[in-house]
Amino acid sequence: MTEARAMLSLAEDYLTERRALGFDLRIPGTQITAFARFVDAVGHTGPLTTRITLDWVQGHARHAKPFSWARRLDVLRPFARYLARLDPATEFPQTAIFGRSHRRLAPHIYSEQEIRDLLAAARRLAPHGGLRPATYEMIFGLIAAAGLRLSEALHLRCGDVDLEQGVLTVRNTKFRKSRHVPVHPTVAAALNRYLAVRSRHGTTDRNALLFLSSSGGLLSKRTIHGVFQRLRGDLGWTARGAHAQARIHDLRHTFICRRVQLWHERGADIGNAMAALSTYVGHAKVSDTYWYLTGVPDLMAIAGARFEHFAAITGEGHHG
Repeated sequence: MTEARAMLSLAEDYLTERRALGFDLRIPGTQITAFARFVDAVGHTGPLTTRITLDWVQGHARHAKPFSWARRLDVLRPFARYLARLDPATEFPQTAIFGRSHRRLAPHIYSEQEIRDLLAAARRLAPHGGLRPATYEMIFGLIAAAGLRLSEALHLRCGDVDLEQGVLTVRNTKFRKSRHVPVHPTVAAALNRYLAVRSRHGTTDRNALLFLSSSGGLLSKRTIHGVFQRLRGDLGWTARGAHAQARIHDLRHTFICRRVQLWHERGADIGNAMAALSTYVGHAKVSDTYWYLTGVPDLMAIAGARFEHFAAITGEGHHG
């Protein structure tokens, strides 16, 4: 069945089917499409083979590490299962030949001073007192203060901001769900100041985007990352995590880690608190929230001290 059709056509059908089921597949979709174009371009016909798969996985990332090759294989695996339904002769590597495809890299946990410096640098962007500096200060501030994903912040509408209740409505998130995010009064006050600036640059009715590009449309992630990179370079930070540079997403990591650190210091019931935090930040599973805590020295030190205290008490009980 697959001999009669180009791989790109099969890929388009697969992506259409998956998206109809609610899967976003923006990045995986781009990679699967690129793979299909490669297969067609080299003249491969017939069922998918392990050889053509590895040619693309390694050939398009020859100087990458096996981790990157493993990630590419993982992206293609569901598509290969789809092809196998159409043609049982489909081949695909069944083992993790390049090792694990997911690693937990320690994030850069921002200090309070670094966050203050970032917001101050955003505030100094040109034009002074204009919408652009106010926008970047508010976006970075929201991620740091409420743990939003960058995409969630960029898709906020003016009607999603309830200043009276101090609540944001985050719609159609990573997992196609919506949630309410209560914010601190200082964040609500900052949003109120931002909206005063925003109102001078277009309508602020319920359906209007909260954050606007220079053309009045949706700000792109690429543009945001470009500005962040310039600010990061000006601030001269040294990355303290496993990534080469501090990232915007590390602001979300920092929010989660600092919140848990505070709960530990106050002796809170961490199990219940983590369940609430997982809902707050929009995770599908509480284990995803726990992952954010991996490799954070301050948290590990607190957890270690609490365990030592627990072990000491337990030891005394046994000896008694």
